[in-house]
Amino acid sequence: MKYSLFIGKWQPFHKGHKWLIEERLKLGKNVLIGIRDTAHDRKRYPKSPRDVKMQVFQLFPNEVNVGTIDFIELPDIESINYGRDVGYDIIEHTPPDDIGKISGKDIREEDEN
Repeated sequence: MKYSLFIGKWQPFHKGHKWLIEERLKLGKNVLIGIRDTAHDRKRYPKSPRDVKMQVFQLFPNEVNVGTIDFIELPDIESINYGRDVGYDIIEHTPPDDIGKISGKDIREEDEN
């Protein structure tokens, strides 16, 4: 089974992330959510990989249950690298302005106050 891979911290999983995932699901693609396992920091990275999985499950229960959405935990990577044509596409999604302005940092700061 092939997947569209998204890698992130997802701190928290928000409306912008949901939009990204939905863009691939609309095309009938499977989605693999790579969760960077960052050092727990209550302010910067309050969510564990398990917390992120639960947030996604709450938004996409059917897709998670049937395997259309799956997860992989990754170490805290520093870069994504590739050489020549390696058999998969690199796709950039450009969100509408209201989605593109969403900031996980801003959400965390609001939750703190």
